[in-house]
Amino acid sequence: MFFSFSRFFTSDIAIDLGTANTLVYVKGKGILIREPSIVAINRGDNKICAIGFEAWEMLGKTHRDIEVIRPMRDGVIDDDEVAEDMIRFFIRKVHKNRLFRPRVTICVPSGVTKSEKRIIRDSAEHAGAREVYLIAEPMASALGVGLPVNEPVGSMILDIGGGTTEIAVLSLGGIVNDMSIRVAGDEMDETILQFMRRNYNLLIGERMAEKVKCTIGTATPLEKELNMVVKGRDLVAGIPKAIEVNSVEIREALSEPVDSIVDAVKLTLEKTPPELSADIRDRGIILTGGGSLLKGLDQRLRDETSLPINLADDPMTCVVRGTGMVLDNFEKYEKLLLRN
Repeated sequence: MFFSFSRFFTSDIAIDLGTANTLVYVKGKGILIREPSIVAINRGDNKICAIGFEAWEMLGKTHRDIEVIRPMRDGVIDDDEVAEDMIRFFIRKVHKNRLFRPRVTICVPSGVTKSEKRIIRDSAEHAGAREVYLIAEPMASALGVGLPVNEPVGSMILDIGGGTTEIAVLSLGGIVNDMSIRVAGDEMDETILQFMRRNYNLLIGERMAEKVKCTIGTATPLEKELNMVVKGRDLVAGIPKAIEVNSVEIREALSEPVDSIVDAVKLTLEKTPPELSADIRDRGIILTGGGSLLKGLDQRLRDETSLPINLADDPMTCVVRGTGMVLDNFEKYEKLLLRN
């Protein structure tokens, strides 16, 4: 009697544990959480002050007793204890009854090591998960887009997240060829931050760098170039300063990370079996992840590869939607999950 009661009230959870953002999908309810993967900690008593949006609001604005950190680095857990607290916070936010432990499916980079898998599993279990399953991000992303991953046809996905860029060719329920590089949205932000420091002696924060990327960052020339005012601290005078920059400058600054992503796509195509290459030639490459929203990136890839390039609908939620599909049809997609 107790067993059936537990099953009735325990909702399975899918988590896209990203470097920049964490999204949580609850079976039968959809995506309930979409918050930054950021935690604020009081250094005095080592207790957590805020997680998610509240911590993000503190980024770059705290006093010496509060530290704002990202427990995820390059798509995997960098700080075990803080990541565990963050996962527990999000699980309890959607699953308030602490008596029952949900089954949790988490997506991970395709290049994750065994030790990194173990850390993710342990963190989720300690945070309250009954069972923990892992799925590769490219596979989850492909499911979220609606690609026929179980059919004998080649599909190619390019998922650009905060910490990693995942590129994969999929067929018959498996990853035929893949590449995971640690160049993505965060690397673009850091490149802009260094550009402003080097060229204008202007020190800016992470939030401003991200704003510049989203507002005027481009991968190809625009018909009408954009401008914006960037605010920070003058490194020479030590006083607040505002500089107007344009999209031409930021495109030049972003050229290195963008080139790295383009080169990785080309290398993946070179290693793809010829029959699947023919399918990709007809079907093209699907772009997902927040980094794929960089202006002109799809056109840059189209020019470099001569292939159809399609940006997914709501690219930031593709991974968690695909992971949610595994929950909704567990027996059908169980074979797609990672082992050990």
